[in-house]
Amino acid sequence: MSKELQPGDQAPTFTATAVGGTYGWGEPVKLSAFKGQTIILYFYPKDDTPGCIKQACTLRDAWKEFTGRCVVFGVSIDSAKSHTKFVTKYSLPFPLISDEDKTIVEAYGVWVEKSMYGRKYMGTERSTFVIGPDGKIKAIFRKVKPEEHTDLILAAL
Repeated sequence: MSKELQPGDQAPTFTATAVGGTYGWGEPVKLSAFKGQTIILYFYPKDDTPGCIKQACTLRDAWKEFTGRCVVFGVSIDSAKSHTKFVTKYSLPFPLISDEDKTIVEAYGVWVEKSMYGRKYMGTERSTFVIGPDGKIKAIFRKVKPEEHTDLILAAL
């Protein structure tokens, strides 16, 4: 396993399918296309589950505070089809990235062993990375509580 990413590290690049926002119902997105802009990559476990709904809707409800300050992407291992339903159902103004092959979650070190009711399994850790205009990681928030997520990001901008 590679070393855990830290603030100041270069953000791992990727190309993936994004859904929602300016990406409609599925267009390729490259992290490198956003050089010179602040990017928020928030990783979440699964579309349309209670914590993930709360996290996405809190961002949606504070969207005016993000507009013009950064580019926001949600990232999960769900399919583009699942993302389309999630974006539509909750009127999310930002795109979601589909990482079905787990390359992005692994590159960012958020594909981790989890435990629920004594059962161990692999899953996405709810984490957020703030990437500066220079492509370097400015802040990392791991094991984020959905209700605190938006305030953490806004404080880092």
